[in-house]
Amino acid sequence: SLAVVRALEDGLKRADEDPSVKAVMICGDNGHFSGGADIKGFSSSKGQGIGLGPIVSLIESSRKPVVAAIEGYALGGGLEVALGCHYRIAHRKARMGLPEVTIGLLPGAEGTQRLPRLIGVPAALDMITTGKHIPAAEALKLGLVDDVVEENTTEAAIHMANKV
Repeated sequence: SLAVVRALEDGLKRADEDPSVKAVMICGDNGHFSGGADIKGFSSSKGQGIGLGPIVSLIESSRKPVVAAIEGYALGGGLEVALGCHYRIAHRKARMGLPEVTIGLLPGAEGTQRLPRLIGVPAALDMITTGKHIPAAEALKLGLVDDVVEENTTEAAIHMANKV
């Protein structure tokens, strides 16, 4: 939603400007990272502020390490947010994908550029063109995530942030 995009922008800018902040962790709420954008909001958000693509670029260009704590689903724009992060930690039950192609849309926040850079062209093309969701174990094998954990994903992401 537009509110989430604005909150991400505000939080990232404040974190980058605050010398006491050493790293940033992005997580969802109640065991969910992000199921992606609400397509009903596509037409209403024009001209109302920054879009998701520039937010993902803002994450990627952060001077401080940004770690995604992925629980539940990271789909569509949610996966694109995670792709902008410097590190990704996933719960073993997490699933990731770019399902918007199944309704005739292409990923719009540069996921089609970041995913091939991260996991290679063949695997990325398969995910982008089929819209399939992959489990965390497969994401780890492909290099989409840096670690898969059994327990508290946010704690693991904080540990990773402190380590880097």
